[in-house]
Amino acid sequence: MAEREGGRPVAGPERTARRSGPGRVLIAVYGVFALAATSRAGVQIATRFHEAPVAYLLSAFAAVVYILATVTLARSGRTSYRVAVTSCTIELIGVLAVGTYSLTDRAAFPDATVWSGYGSGYGFVPLVLPVLGLLWLRRTAPR
Repeated sequence: MAEREGGRPVAGPERTARRSGPGRVLIAVYGVFALAATSRAGVQIATRFHEAPVAYLLSAFAAVVYILATVTLARSGRTSYRVAVTSCTIELIGVLAVGTYSLTDRAAFPDATVWSGYGSGYGFVPLVLPVLGLLWLRRTAPR
């Protein structure tokens, strides 16, 4: 069943390009990170928000970015493509900015975020994931 984009049907191969092959793995990893970041931020905000509000709000922001990236990577169409590129770009900028800031001013982050130390608490996957996402999106860009 072809989806409609701007009133016209989208062909099968173009519709599923981002969800095939390595795209499936990428979407799955984003989904795991969306779940992990959401759970972590939810627990931190609910139980210890007063200890490190900036760090916990950044974790919540990262969770929203991961959810958005997961959904838009899995969907077809130009709008989803644009939102996926934007979310991966924001994620990369966030990882670089928060990672650098957390290493240069440790007092500003009394507790870690998903992006602290460039994602070192998660095996640096938060640093690599947006790069892979942007490369995959470039490869599967709508024509």
